[in-house]
Amino acid sequence: MMLELKNLNVYYGAIHALKSLNVNIDKGEIVTLIGANGAGKSTTLKTISGLLKPRTGEVIFDGKSIYNLSAPEIVKKGIVHVPEGRRIFSTMSVLENLEMGAFTKNNKTEIAEDIEKAYTYFPILKERREQLAGTLSGGEQQMLAIARGLMSRPKLILLDEPSMGLAPIIVNEIFNIIKTINKSGTTVLLVEQNANMALKIADRAYIIRTGEIELEGKAKDLLKDESVRKAYLEG
Repeated sequence: MMLELKNLNVYYGAIHALKSLNVNIDKGEIVTLIGANGAGKSTTLKTISGLLKPRTGEVIFDGKSIYNLSAPEIVKKGIVHVPEGRRIFSTMSVLENLEMGAFTKNNKTEIAEDIEKAYTYFPILKERREQLAGTLSGGEQQMLAIARGLMSRPKLILLDEPSMGLAPIIVNEIFNIIKTINKSGTTVLLVEQNANMALKIADRAYIIRTGEIELEGKAKDLLKDESVRKAYLEG
């Protein structure tokens, strides 16, 4: 097992955001976390990546507890978080953003190789490499955010709402790229409002409601589940 969240309890002040949460991810999987706004999806990702600390419970990665590590230390362990809203460096070029993603590395040859690999995933970024990131389209900014995350060669990438605000044709492109990244060996934990698309590419899924796992199973089974369809896939 690559990642194990055990009985996580996370609070924002007096608000109990995650309630004895348990999630498991095996190496090579795409796992999606689905739920309404405020259900605890982003909180889960922030807890894994060290931006939030659980009051109780454990985050175990590759067999070792990481919940007490800092966010940069967790990146070095092999987990990268691509947050909601992209959070690119808008006043820096595309290339400079990619270089910032390699902050854990010193090997210039390796960094150059990873930049070229990012360009194979996202050819438009090569065309835009000297352009200021803030002038890119929304879809291009999302591609840059994912590419920057890949620069540290993560074992596990956490993607928070990668399709938010994007045109349908770009959404399809982003999801195809996520599948390609996964096939190349990177495990994926995907938080996504577009439940239909997420379940179509995922191996397994967890449905989260008010900080608790309500349902879990194979993604293809949950796609057919009537309660899931009514709550997340219709209308």
